[in-house]
Amino acid sequence: MTLLQNALLWDGSGAEPLEGAHVLVEDDRIKEVSDKPIQAADAQVHDLAGRTLMPGLIDAHFHAVAADPDIGKLEHMPRSLLYQHARELLEASLQRGFTTIRDAGGADYGLAKAVDKGLIAGSRIFFAGRALSQTGGHGDFRSFEHAVCLCGQGGQTMTRICDGVAAVREAARDELRKGAHQIKIMASGGVASPSDPIWNLQFSEEEIRAIVWEATSWRTYVMAHAYTADAIYRSVDFGVRSIEHGNLIDAETAAFCAERGAYVVPTLATYDALPRFAKDLGFPAESLAKIDTVASAGVGALEILKAAGVKTGFGTDLLGAMHAHQSTEFAIRAQVLSSQEILLSATKTNAEILNRTGELGIVAPGALADLLVVEGNPLEDLSLLAGQGENLALIMKGGQVFKNAL
Repeated sequence: MTLLQNALLWDGSGAEPLEGAHVLVEDDRIKEVSDKPIQAADAQVHDLAGRTLMPGLIDAHFHAVAADPDIGKLEHMPRSLLYQHARELLEASLQRGFTTIRDAGGADYGLAKAVDKGLIAGSRIFFAGRALSQTGGHGDFRSFEHAVCLCGQGGQTMTRICDGVAAVREAARDELRKGAHQIKIMASGGVASPSDPIWNLQFSEEEIRAIVWEATSWRTYVMAHAYTADAIYRSVDFGVRSIEHGNLIDAETAAFCAERGAYVVPTLATYDALPRFAKDLGFPAESLAKIDTVASAGVGALEILKAAGVKTGFGTDLLGAMHAHQSTEFAIRAQVLSSQEILLSATKTNAEILNRTGELGIVAPGALADLLVVEGNPLEDLSLLAGQGENLALIMKGGQVFKNAL
């Protein structure tokens, strides 16, 4: 058992911080939270006076296997090497305080199991398996010179190509069979893929509805890469629950998302990093040309989402070495949102997206003991969560301590 005493507790519920809080952890769960001293004779005790105790952070749009910004290069990388890169990215994410990530394409059962078994000291993974893409869609990373047909097999690392209702049903069923926690689809053009314009609408109504039906039958949901208002509106209309990026959303579409109870997960860190670092890191020329279209609209989209009351998650979508800038998402969002709103998006709202309300993103009895101890108060100074976790004195995931600088 571990007893954390005399903390300023921000519990992730949205309530005001509690002074002088005490939290008892037993095994992988939080056993007790109290404003009075807790008696636990056998517990290891830490006095947190002057520090903030809060839930572990959740990144709802992460790519653990995106070892290189040029996604096409992943196809030529030995899997043994690729997964060593994934291990490094997941372990660094945990050290920044992200105890959980939702992988948006590429991670699989084996990688998640390696984390669960402690073989990788990294963030817990909720994986989508390979994202579903139509031919020539955002998940088709073949170059213009690549004339070979994949014949529906979609043998790519982060995505699988499927066309037609029968094929998308089979693809969704196969990813769910392999343990996917949710299904990811590409519903509009994207930046990293070479052949599709940003404005391109992807998958037919029948295809999207078929994928949504399959996910719903497994009591889970579909997340969709979508930039433009048209792509977002039709995805939500066809049953998609979580919209990724959403940079080019408009007020009407945001209102529709709010009405339908759909979540939107902006990923502003990647659009801050791409213009600065992508060229030097080998990002393809075709993709570099697309960056400006979406990068400049990200903060404005956040304003639109806030005004419409859309439930907004927290994601980063970084690639390769740019993963080191994961925590810049806090500072970028601070241009529009309060510290409380940002922290809630990275805890409470993301737990809702994962269907893990009461278990993740909160400090409460029965919840998983994912806990951070911050040197100072992040509600007053959000920069305490910046960098590589330098201001985190304690990182606990599932009751296990992964950093202790107390």
